[in-house]
Amino acid sequence: MTICGLCERYDDTGSYLCPGCTKATRVRLEALPVLYRGLGALLTPAVAGASGRSGRGGPAPLPVALDVLDVRGPGGMVAVLESWVDAARAERGRPERPHRGSPEGRVDRAVGELLGHMPWIAVSWPEAGEFAAEVRALARNAATMIRPPAPDRGTRIGHCPAAHENGTLCGAVLRLAPGEHVVTCAWCGCSYPPATWAGLKALMDADAT
Repeated sequence: MTICGLCERYDDTGSYLCPGCTKATRVRLEALPVLYRGLGALLTPAVAGASGRSGRGGPAPLPVALDVLDVRGPGGMVAVLESWVDAARAERGRPERPHRGSPEGRVDRAVGELLGHMPWIAVSWPEAGEFAAEVRALARNAATMIRPPAPDRGTRIGHCPAAHENGTLCGAVLRLAPGEHVVTCAWCGCSYPPATWAGLKALMDADAT
């Protein structure tokens, strides 16, 4: 029995990566070429104003998104993947051929070669945990740039019990926004300060029955 180098749980197979982390690493590797290409559309930020100036007369924005460039540039995803390819080749006594071609092609080839090494990496390579963690970080970083995390909508309280003039209940979802101390219905505008929360819960419970 060994401890998985990524999730640090005991593994009965005696490998450096448990079966679950091995599968997850393969999936992340397979996603990297798609993520790399997806970042290309984000490389150039929108430019405001005209004649290289911002709409408010300030300095022109940078011509590229630097965080995306960090991933797509020479020292980004390509370099990280190829460094692991070289390390695996050296450990297995394989010829260390030079990396040539377009960045997209190099990512494709590096990922393809690393996927070919995965059975050996999971079972036999002491660096497997560090490798899997770095692949996970690459995938998460790129995915977050393409699809930023959803904003915090606050804590869901329940349904607004306020009554309209015709006697019907509002029923809109109430949320306590981050940093706020008063619950305000976004639909009808009714507010519920902390002193009313006990009564608010009673009303919501009554409406639910």
